[in-house]
Amino acid sequence: MFKRSATRRNQRRASGKPALLSRIAWRRLLPVAMCVLAVGGVLFVLRLVLDQPLTRVEISGRFQRVQPLDVEKAVRAAVKRQGLVSVDLDAVSDAVRHIPWVDRASVARSWPQGLSVQVTEQIPVARWGDAGLLNARGEVFISDARHLPPELPVLAGPAGFEMQMTERYLAVQPRLVEAGMRLAQMQLDERGAWELLLDNGVRLRLGRLHIDERFERFLLAASRIVAARATEIVYVDLRYSSGFAIGWRPGGGEVTSG
Repeated sequence: MFKRSATRRNQRRASGKPALLSRIAWRRLLPVAMCVLAVGGVLFVLRLVLDQPLTRVEISGRFQRVQPLDVEKAVRAAVKRQGLVSVDLDAVSDAVRHIPWVDRASVARSWPQGLSVQVTEQIPVARWGDAGLLNARGEVFISDARHLPPELPVLAGPAGFEMQMTERYLAVQPRLVEAGMRLAQMQLDERGAWELLLDNGVRLRLGRLHIDERFERFLLAASRIVAARATEIVYVDLRYSSGFAIGWRPGGGEVTSG
């Protein structure tokens, strides 16, 4: 008899514990939930208040090839009906970068109802083939340029070698300038053979191997001859383990140096 009563009391106590714990948990969580809802409501209201229609676009940069009006058109087309807070700045930046001659575009919000756009133009360092233009990263940013700067050298090679050829051009051009010459054209054929055309009309045949070593040999041993007698020389062949050969115009001779 006593054992049954004790068992029933224990059962009532055990069954009451979950309900008590549940009430305690709700009492603790309710203030937190109310705070979260309050903060969310405030943020929602602030977004509605601050997300004003965009009425102003501020454009800055040094413009030579890009028209600021084209930048503004691209910005407004990307913004559409978005407000100051909801506007996707990355999408606006991408739209501006798709304008020919634009290299980089930085877009920021300008309170209370505007955007600030900083534009950096591409700087061509060389021509690529017949109508392309390369920047210093070896990227063809214009493939069908109507006006090609005549002072830029022409790089011509297989597709996919733009970066490699640009790097080599940027490395050899300062060395040639120090020697009183400039590069007019750089060619890389399908076999991987390199050839440089100088602004004095002389061609440097470097071949497929040891390109840097052969170019250094030209600067050390043959550049003075070329600088002094360029009008008499057709080419300098550096495809030797040591030395070089000079191809003379009619009336000249052939020189090989070790």
